[in-house]
Amino acid sequence: MRTLSLIFLIFLLFPLALSAKPFDIEEMIRLKRVSDPQVSPNGQQVLFGLRETDIEGNRGYSPLWLLTGTDGNGKLRRLTQDKQSASQGRFSADGQSIYFLSTRSGSNQIWRLPLDGGEALQVSALPLDVGSFDVSPDGKKLVFSLEVFLDCADDLACSKKRIDALAARKDSGTLHDKLFIRHWDTWADGRRAQLFSADLGANGLDNLHWLSRGLDGDVPSKPDGDESEYSISPDAQQVIFSLRVAGKSEAWSTNFDLYSAPLDGSKQPNNLTAANLAWDTSPLFSRDGAKLYYKAMSRPGFEADRFRIVERNLKSGAEREVAPAWDHSPDHFLLAQDGKTLFANALVVGHRALWAIDVASGKASALDRAGNVAAFALGNEQLVYLRDDLDSPADIYQVAIRGGKATRLTQVNAEQLKNIEFGSYEQFSFPGWNEQKVYGWVVKPVGFKAGQQYPVAFIVHGGPQSSFGNVWSYRWNPQTYAGQRFAVVFIDFHGSTGYGQAFTDSISQDWGGKPLEDLQKGLEHARASYPFLSPNKACAMGASYGGYMVNWIAGAWPDGFQCIVSHAGILDNRFMGLSTEELWFSEWENGGTVFDQAQNYERANPVNLISKWRTPMLVTHGMLDFRVPFEQGIAVFTALQRRGIDSQFLHFPDENHWILKPANSVLWHRTVEAWLKQYTR
Repeated sequence: MRTLSLIFLIFLLFPLALSAKPFDIEEMIRLKRVSDPQVSPNGQQVLFGLRETDIEGNRGYSPLWLLTGTDGNGKLRRLTQDKQSASQGRFSADGQSIYFLSTRSGSNQIWRLPLDGGEALQVSALPLDVGSFDVSPDGKKLVFSLEVFLDCADDLACSKKRIDALAARKDSGTLHDKLFIRHWDTWADGRRAQLFSADLGANGLDNLHWLSRGLDGDVPSKPDGDESEYSISPDAQQVIFSLRVAGKSEAWSTNFDLYSAPLDGSKQPNNLTAANLAWDTSPLFSRDGAKLYYKAMSRPGFEADRFRIVERNLKSGAEREVAPAWDHSPDHFLLAQDGKTLFANALVVGHRALWAIDVASGKASALDRAGNVAAFALGNEQLVYLRDDLDSPADIYQVAIRGGKATRLTQVNAEQLKNIEFGSYEQFSFPGWNEQKVYGWVVKPVGFKAGQQYPVAFIVHGGPQSSFGNVWSYRWNPQTYAGQRFAVVFIDFHGSTGYGQAFTDSISQDWGGKPLEDLQKGLEHARASYPFLSPNKACAMGASYGGYMVNWIAGAWPDGFQCIVSHAGILDNRFMGLSTEELWFSEWENGGTVFDQAQNYERANPVNLISKWRTPMLVTHGMLDFRVPFEQGIAVFTALQRRGIDSQFLHFPDENHWILKPANSVLWHRTVEAWLKQYTR
């Protein structure tokens, strides 16, 4: 009887084992991606975006969804039905409707949708695209950004006329007299993102006011700024925004300041933080409007400095730092209704945790430190947030503002992933450079069997001031390699974020030193600790700084790997210092300009070690990459070919620093996987 029971159990389990399949890029591009959670005024509803992939159209689109009920058993309702993306959904002040951006009218405009039924109504019908917006606390005004020519009058028709005239020109030349001439993936045409306000009238917008007029800069900042860079006062009388005055120094300046301006446009903007020549951003009013909280860096020209949280008395101008002993840099922060607690998300030892910070004492405690808290919103008694980790894409969770057990509110990919197998993962530490503790991660291959050895995909993160931690990624996802039966190892070398500012600072002017030693010691430690890692089958992979590092490894550690994958990697530091757009990056990392500190640019310059290269390399690059210019990738491939080293070059004419389009992402991953397998059979 016992034998029959065992046979029956095996019979039941065998079909399940057969149906499970490893995660790969085809699954990844079909995943739904949750974004931008917002809590209704009554705390009972959550509005969020849910990106879906149109495989046939080779693009993503993001409808808005509503979750009613925050007890873990809520009901989901899709609010926008077509395949036109809707973004930045926001509740009205009374919670009876939502505002959002959509291109359904032919340009990006603000729409309003009543939640009790009915069709969306177009709120703005401006001649220019709306870039971002916010609704005033009283629900009577909107603040929004538009790209305009600074010398145009208040009438937006002037900017529209000039845009149309540029498009109609037969010649194609553009004359520049200052940097930026291009930024990220876009050429400059003279327009700036500027801030405007308007009244919400019965038939649309009334009383348009240009709030940032007279300031030569972008608000929000480019290329990744958003509405968190400006804040409307509780009495809806003023806005405070972050802006860097461009002038002739925009390409090497990180001096963003906070400006206040009345919403009626009656006064010129007033600079509140002129004394700080570093980065000031993310203004946030207290509920009574008496205080302002914002993030501030201390060192001009450094984009990876620690953001301090500053409290400013708006009447006296007195300032103090909140939590000066908290050695972490918040991504975003919100203030509790009683003004006693700040909530923030920040990296700590490979996890992006959700923190509660006591405003008075500065004491910080983690509300959720498992995985990666990517975005969050504040309800009446709870925080609603996105959380993901190395084997789970993002879903919505909530936790009480006083702490406690987190509750999962959505499982948007449950059906798709129910028969998908992921590789298990583990964090480890080891003595790195100067015997200092360094952390890394190992991911087992799908189908792992004890006693077997597996080839290693050794991924080097970019930044370099960033982290490959317990986070789900849609670009360098370790699970796509684990699904191809690779073991994956990645190291948070010196320079990574989440380990204190001194650790982050340590990479500057030492790109090829401490990080390389950490990578070498990390791989050695991992192989000694995890016998399933092959001792002689491994490929190094990296993008941006990671691409720089694998180019450096090709000459400085030429016997370390069987193959290399270099995406958007720097080959020549000196050329990078004169061709990248954000010059402050290269100049800080090398201690000055190319012409003043040439020896620093040459200290660990991969181009100088080409004569030692012998490892087969796949090179990939996007032609719209203005951060690490496309010619760097061409130069890497040219050097490989000229030396007779087995190599391939995959380029994308329609991609920037990242490979984003679904079909291109599949091609990139399949090409990389084939290259790894070719050299680790």
